[in-house]
Amino acid sequence: MSPTDRPPLRPPLLLLLAVGVALLVLSVLVTVTIGPADLSVAEVARSVAGHLGLPVADVARLHDAIVWDLRLPRVLTAAAVGAGLAVAGAVMQSLTRNPLADPYLLGLSSGASLGAVAVLVLGVAVLLPVAAFAGALAALVATLALARTSGTLTPARAVLAGLAVSQLAAAGTSFVIFWTATGDSYREILSWLMGSLAGATWTSVAISGLALLLVGTVLVAAATRLDAFAFGDTSAAALGIDVDRTRWSLMTLVALLTGAMVAVSGAIGFVGLVLPHAVSVVTGPAHRRLLPVAAVTGAVFLVWADTLARTVFDPRELPVGIVTALIGVPVFAVLLRRGRGTAWS
Repeated sequence: MSPTDRPPLRPPLLLLLAVGVALLVLSVLVTVTIGPADLSVAEVARSVAGHLGLPVADVARLHDAIVWDLRLPRVLTAAAVGAGLAVAGAVMQSLTRNPLADPYLLGLSSGASLGAVAVLVLGVAVLLPVAAFAGALAALVATLALARTSGTLTPARAVLAGLAVSQLAAAGTSFVIFWTATGDSYREILSWLMGSLAGATWTSVAISGLALLLVGTVLVAAATRLDAFAFGDTSAAALGIDVDRTRWSLMTLVALLTGAMVAVSGAIGFVGLVLPHAVSVVTGPAHRRLLPVAAVTGAVFLVWADTLARTVFDPRELPVGIVTALIGVPVFAVLLRRGRGTAWS
């Protein structure tokens, strides 16, 4: 083997994760301090430690409420959503062997949007996470059912069925808005459709965090099987993998993970599409390395993107989906120009 044929040296996985986790913790502490109220990192740390039962100096009651009840739930939700979407995107790109695949490929975003808009116009926003999650699952069921009507279920048919279901759900969403939305409900609906973490609570943290922990762990554990899909279905089957069962089981898990994230944040684009490609430049294509690093990177990215969304035009707030698009499009263009990997050619 000549020197030019040797695989590039990659940083150790533990080093990448240690750096990523350190950046994430620092990002959480710093971004919680950013806003109209004058807070310090030390106050944030003492507030969190106090709520965890650790013996620390007291924090002013108002500052403690700002940290614990307002900013920290939002920042932690952003971290969990960013991690979940990045992992879901990486898995979906592997299963479909499509570098342009993202977590919303099977109509999940549009289905969740229809469910969310339905409860928003009815004035029962408290049910929004449940309705969005139910809409995402209904879209998944409809996509798979439609894909099966023409015979064997294949990734190509599933993608086409997902596009059809997505358009149908989008039309339904537009109809509901046109027919029933009035007054300020338009702004609330538009903000959610473009992705927003403004209403994040500790319930949002629990939904997104639990989904990430349970589903994300299973997906990372399937890293070896995901690697096999890179060589095609025939090669994966030759390695002893039940291709159909594995693909649709993992796609269902991705749908569950995405549905949980969309339920608390709305549809946030480009995180699941761009970050897996950007991270693979450092980690390589092996999913054992790619998935955990993508999760940490996605968490850090969305924490800062949401911070920009809520502060750059203060007191007005941008939907975070606008910020991720403004950052994601140029990054995606650079990656496309560089043509990383054979999947781009």
